[in-house]
Amino acid sequence: MHEIITLQLGQRSNYLATHFWNTQESYFTYSADEESLVDHDIHFRPGIGADGTETFTPRTLIYDLKGGFGSLRKINALYEIEEPAVQHGVWNGPAVIQRQAAIQQSAYQQSLEEGLDAPQLTTQSVRYWSDFNKVYFNPKSIVQLNEHELSSALMPFDSWGVGEDLFNSLDKEHDLLDRDLRVFAEEADHMQGIQIIAGVDDAWGGFAARYMDRIRDEYGKTTVYFWGLEDGFKSVPREKRFMRLSNIARSLSEIAPQASLFIPMTLPTAKLPPYVTIDPQSPWHVSGLLSAALESMSLPSRLKMTNGSRQTMDRLISALNINGNQNIAKLRMSVDQTAAPNGHHRPGRLDAPVESRDPRLRSQDRSDQNLPADGESALTTFDMDFFPVETGEQTRRRSSNKEPHVFGQAEGYRVPELPGSQKATEEDEGYDRARRRAAGLPLIQRTTTPLLFPLLDSFPHIFAHASITPSLAISTSLSTDTTVALRVKKLQSIVSRAVGITEREALSNSLGEIAEAYEEGWDSGSDEDED
Repeated sequence: MHEIITLQLGQRSNYLATHFWNTQESYFTYSADEESLVDHDIHFRPGIGADGTETFTPRTLIYDLKGGFGSLRKINALYEIEEPAVQHGVWNGPAVIQRQAAIQQSAYQQSLEEGLDAPQLTTQSVRYWSDFNKVYFNPKSIVQLNEHELSSALMPFDSWGVGEDLFNSLDKEHDLLDRDLRVFAEEADHMQGIQIIAGVDDAWGGFAARYMDRIRDEYGKTTVYFWGLEDGFKSVPREKRFMRLSNIARSLSEIAPQASLFIPMTLPTAKLPPYVTIDPQSPWHVSGLLSAALESMSLPSRLKMTNGSRQTMDRLISALNINGNQNIAKLRMSVDQTAAPNGHHRPGRLDAPVESRDPRLRSQDRSDQNLPADGESALTTFDMDFFPVETGEQTRRRSSNKEPHVFGQAEGYRVPELPGSQKATEEDEGYDRARRRAAGLPLIQRTTTPLLFPLLDSFPHIFAHASITPSLAISTSLSTDTTVALRVKKLQSIVSRAVGITEREALSNSLGEIAEAYEEGWDSGSDEDED
């Protein structure tokens, strides 16, 4: 069934994943005359509840610190069971049970349980990611790490080594892979891959790196996507900034070489387009924007085969990793259609003039014609770039005036099917790929689906016209290009000041090898070519 298992590591990843699961839940259809384009078996698993009824819960593992789950209970309405009897052991006296004060449910969660109209969520009412969660999880999915507490000032969970030590100690005691992941992997008929969502600029980077080691030991050939979240450096003290940078450098050095695809993500540092209004201090807002891009870009991997548009995880990688060592990709997004008050859509970006609407059609029209010598103009441009471009000290500056060279770009478009539109055959795509590769041009892969991005009541009102339309057409892309090397090199230079002597050389060499993969065949000899 091409199942995908998700690992959510930490508070930020759980915010993003909650939006993701809410969106997946909205794709379910409940009437005989409706059929979803999404194959729910890919991300959801069947089961049996406590009362014998069938259940359908996400194939996910949710890790968070003590206090990070908010009001979410491990045993929910689908799996209600009696509390086990207290075992007194050798103590003959009465047991004294001390319970921490329970976190009260949000008004939104209460309304969902009671079947009432949900109140509008705000940045003040969303205290935890569970406050806007709409999905039931299997108890096996909930993994609370009691060794550390969320937002603890005494034992902050912000250093890469702290996360590494935590995983090693837990794995030594429990074998986390055998206890947590293997259950989901063994029940899959034909696992398509694993997607991991985790922060890379704090202790979760160290935790994720060691988790990745164990995954590669047990599932060496399994496709693994890693969505690496970064918080940015605005208003961060200098000392903490260097610690974050060293965390990012170590995460990149140890996770990226083992991942099939590594996608760094952060709130764009450039000015956002006018149709986006966001509170950068709200994790609910920030994760909502990031989830719209992640969910839209990965949508083709969970479409039904009958639709003829499923793009497996491996196929996406083949479009990006051109030379076999380019697995760090840039994620970008645009909202491509204007919403009309009656809920219908017409082509065009929210802020685009009529003559420039629907970049999908413009780029496809060009791709069918003779391309320019450099081939770059066939690439679609996007409004938001989630690739981190700052190191916290200064904005990235290019070492030359040349435009970055794109090795491969995969583009996904959520747009209504237009009358008379035709999809390219695999033979046509193969011919175009071979022609571009022979000419040294960027390889481009485009996928379209008529399933628009739903604007749910759990999603923040960050997009224009969100109150008058139920869904938006979103365009996304993943690309590999030479700008990846610029950031890796900057991290490499900072390592000499932010990392201890014992690991400085090994880390610097590792980052240098990663950067070289995004320069070969392009920067070298380019000056001579101009002569």
